[in-house]
Parts: sequence; C-alpha cells; structure tokens
Amino acid sequence: MRAVIVAAAVAFIISLFGTPIAIRVFTALKAGQPIRTVGPASHQGKKGTPTMGGVAFIIATVVAYAAGHVALTTLPERQIAQESPTMTALVLLGLFVFCGVVGFLDDFLKVRRRNSDGLSAKGKLLGQLIVGGAFAIVALYVKSTNGETVASERISFIRDISWLDVGKVGSVLVFVFVIMAMSNGVNLTDGLDGLATGASILVLGAYALIGFWQYRHWCGDSDYARANDYCYQVRDPLEIAMIAAAAAAACVGFLWWNTSPARIFMGDTGALGLGGLIGGLAVATRTTLLSVIIGGLFVIITMSVVIQIISFKTTGKRVFRMSPLQHHFELAGWSEVNIVVRFWIVAGICVAIGLGLFYSDFLAVMG
Repeated sequence: MRAVIVAAAVAFIISLFGTPIAIRVFTALKAGQPIRTVGPASHQGKKGTPTMGGVAFIIATVVAYAAGHVALTTLPERQIAQESPTMTALVLLGLFVFCGVVGFLDDFLKVRRRNSDGLSAKGKLLGQLIVGGAFAIVALYVKSTNGETVASERISFIRDISWLDVGKVGSVLVFVFVIMAMSNGVNLTDGLDGLATGASILVLGAYALIGFWQYRHWCGDSDYARANDYCYQVRDPLEIAMIAAAAAAACVGFLWWNTSPARIFMGDTGALGLGGLIGGLAVATRTTLLSVIIGGLFVIITMSVVIQIISFKTTGKRVFRMSPLQHHFELAGWSEVNIVVRFWIVAGICVAIGLGLFYSDFLAVMG
C-alpha cells in the first residue's frame, strides 16, 4: 500500500506544480485552443486557452511510477512483485504515452493551422489502431516467468469468462476495439472545463482499488493461493494499482487548473492518452465488459453521438440539439458548471455500481 500512496502523492505534486509551467510554456508558444464557430456561443470566450495540457499529467504519472518502485524496494512484499518495470507497466504506460502522442499530433496541427481541423478522422483512428495493435500483441504474446500474459484470450466481465475463448487473434481485435472505444469516449467527453478530467479521476480511482484488491487476493501470491480456493488470475496487480492511482492523482492536480474557468485544456493529448490507459486497465484487470459500467459516462456520451448520426442520416432529424450530450444541455440553458457537476455525479454512480458488482462477485465466491 505504501508504494501506491507514494506514487499517487508524487503524481499529484508534480501535476499540481508542473501544470502552471505547462500553461506558461504553451502560452508562450501560442498553443491556444481553436474554437469551432458551430456550438454554444459561450465557448468563444475560451479561444486562446492553452491546450496539450495532457502532457503534464502523463509525465507526472510516468515519474510517479518510478517513484513508486523506489518505495516498493523497501517493502517485504517485494518478493511478490516481478521484474521492474514489468510488462504490465510497459503496456499500460505505453498506451498512455503513445495514445497521447496521437492526440498531441492532432493538437499540434490544430494549433499550427489556427483552426479546429487537426488530424483527419481516418488519420486519428489509424494512429489509435497502430498503437492499440502493437501493444495488443505485446499483451497477448509476451509471457512472464509464471506463464501469465497481460491480456487474456477470453472475454472478461469481473474475471475471465471460461466459455468466451476467442483465441489470440480474436483477443488482439478485442484489445484494439477497447482501446479505440475508450480513447474516443474520453475524447468526446472532453468538451467542458473539468468534465473529462473529473470523470477520469473517478474511473482511474476505481481501477486503483480493483488492482490493489486483486493484489491482496492474487494467485501470484503463493501463500494466499495455497490458503484459499479463489484468487485473481491476473498479471502484476500491484503495478496496475500503482499506475491507476498515480494517473488519478495526476488528474486531481491537473483539475486544479482545468476546472471552470479552465486555465489549460488537456486537449486530445490528454483525452486519447487517458482513454488508452483506461482501456488497458480494463483488459489487464480482466474486467473488459465491466468497464462499460465503470466508464458508463463515457459510454453514454459516445452513444449520444452514435444516435445523433444514425438518426440524422436515416431520418434527417436530430435527437439532440447538439452532440455530444453535454452540448445538448448547454443549448437547453444549463450552466457549464451545473452540467459538469451533474455528469460527475452520473460518473460516480456508474463507478459505484461497477465496484459493487466487482465486490459482490468476490463475496459470492468466497461465501
């Protein structure tokens, strides 16, 4: 637990004090966020606010992970941990960083062209596909010394579903889909000050709890596995907990500057990076389908876009005043702060339901 706390504390401090530096740097570089003319008029006042702020909390998380490992070397539990850095950490942090790189390219092109046209939709999806595919292969084909891989060949809910074995190729496809779905879901949610940041904190916090719980009931802990009939068949759960906690804490530090009125935006750099990390956490903890509930707000907002597109293309009519969903409520007269707080509440309810299902499964098996 000490290592997780150290990682979280370091991430929070670096993000809290590093984000103002990012604000000054991006302001000096004139890396201001272009605002589309289509949309709520109130957004025009945000024009010029520095973007690419995701760089701050991505760096904070990577540094905090290293700090957590320094703390880990002092613990007696060290014998349960594996090589440093573990393959799980390389996959999760790799997704965080390289999905962030795809977003950074998009943000850079927007800033350079002085409009909201960054990477094309196809270009962005191709970048996500390449990153997701590369790390899917690593997650499915590189085994640890005990034979475990980061991802599984089975579809998982709260743990692997034995009869849903899709093989390695199928698992790679599922992995890529989860990464692309989550990264785009967080990106669509990132439209109001602090909205995606706050929702991501809740989801990442949930995965920090899940990772640590799995570590305390881990099949890799031979003493626990011998004494109990049930354990979690995952790889490196303590690493998962450290990374999720560090990312959540880094987002808390960033939220200090990103909440309304935002001094900096995370941009696609942060949104795609966070989505990639959350998708990776879902696969690594064997909670792929449960992530639909835990990340319920991202799913709801994504579905609002899908419904709007299908409705307009088939009937010529719009279901919502504007999509994603948060802009519908803006045009309905809700204030930005009210929308953000209420959506955070929805995100919190989804996280609570997801954690409740996860724990109830444990009680059912152990009871």
